[in-house]
Amino acid sequence: METPKTGYRVQSYKQPVKRYCQTLDLKENPELIAEYRKRHSEEYAWSEILAGIREVGILEMEIYILGSRLFMIVETPLDFDWDTAMQRLGTLPRQQEWEDYMAIFQQAAAGASSSEKWRPMERMFHLYDK
Repeated sequence: METPKTGYRVQSYKQPVKRYCQTLDLKENPELIAEYRKRHSEEYAWSEILAGIREVGILEMEIYILGSRLFMIVETPLDFDWDTAMQRLGTLPRQQEWEDYMAIFQQAAAGASSSEKWRPMERMFHLYDK
């Protein structure tokens, strides 16, 4: 079983990929955080949302949590354009409904899109070529 101490297996691709890293805070409420986790489980995640993520070209998306802080990693092909994909994602079925529902749990403005809620993080270090 994968755990924070044993590590998480990552996907291999037959092509180079790029990674986007973002953060978002949840409301400081244990019941809301538990429900947010539940809504992202395999059993409760909305199939239309998962399909839309794939449809716009995202290969993998992972969300990690520590307390109320979320950290998301998104892997895409090298030719992926974030702004174009997020604009398209916002037009797909149930996407805005999902974002409005998730806003209940998140420290974000009501009506905000996914790309408005999640804040991009700057990579300040990497071990490659060192």
